[in-house]
Amino acid sequence: MSRLDSFIARLQAQRSILNHIRDDMALPGEGAVLEIGLGNGRTYDHIREIFPGRRIIAFDRAVGSHPKSTPDEGDLVLGEISETLKSVAGMGVAFAHADIGTAYPEVDAETKRWLPPALADALASGGIVASGLPLDHADLAPLPVPEGIDPRRYYLYRRR
Repeated sequence: MSRLDSFIARLQAQRSILNHIRDDMALPGEGAVLEIGLGNGRTYDHIREIFPGRRIIAFDRAVGSHPKSTPDEGDLVLGEISETLKSVAGMGVAFAHADIGTAYPEVDAETKRWLPPALADALASGGIVASGLPLDHADLAPLPVPEGIDPRRYYLYRRR
């Protein structure tokens, strides 16, 4: 598969997962939504549209998003995500979306070390995570992805 086709498939899977969470999964309470890896802000913009009324907190190393897709200052956390994500531990987050894989095995191995415990610490009981990387943590129960999505492209979990 070409890198272009892979990119398109990733974005289609991402949109399907996000819409599936909106349409078919109960999120706990009024908890915030996390966008881990703001990038250019396209996914943030979609999350903002499908979860109106929820606070959305975005994390990234630096601002690279389009101005129309950049969170307000109080909802944008900049810096090394492995460190800044600790700021939401115990927050009772309803949903977290993390698409920060790099396709470099050594970099992704490090991310898979710190990301699962950070997300488990941030989520409310029953909270959902959608991730482009597999997350191995005792408090994150794997869920099936919707039909039509390659189960090795996107992963879903519910906080126990």
